[in-house]
Amino acid sequence: MAQTHHLSQAAYDRLQAEYEDLTTRGRVEIARKIEAARELGDLSENGDYHAAKEEQGKMEGRIRQISLMLENAEIVQADNGEHVSHGSVVAIRYAGDDDVERYLIGSIEERHDDLEVISPSSPLGEALIGAGPGDSVTFRAPTGAELQVEIVSID
Repeated sequence: MAQTHHLSQAAYDRLQAEYEDLTTRGRVEIARKIEAARELGDLSENGDYHAAKEEQGKMEGRIRQISLMLENAEIVQADNGEHVSHGSVVAIRYAGDDDVERYLIGSIEERHDDLEVISPSSPLGEALIGAGPGDSVTFRAPTGAELQVEIVSID
């Protein structure tokens, strides 16, 4: 069973546009680069050819990645700020620390405004989902340590 990707409408539209660009203009551009490199002669020692083929492989990988995300996308809208949900920007403070840190809860494809992203399926993400401002949640870090954070605000 494929993993569901929770995306905002804006992220979905951005991915759809990137997919269209890569499968049309991108593929044509790579094909031109490969053809131009072939015309230079011996392919075994042709750096331009090998670079173009590597670029093609990376692009095709990104096309497959986007395709799977779009196929398994669920469009979500951020909550009204009462509870942490997919797409929320949350300000948290770790217990014993005065610094407030802001994170986006969601897919890495949602990244914006130089905010770090917390996956909703991560231990911290799971603990935060559904909690509200002023709530404290506890989660187990990958190191095994139990940590507590307070939700300062939700945007």
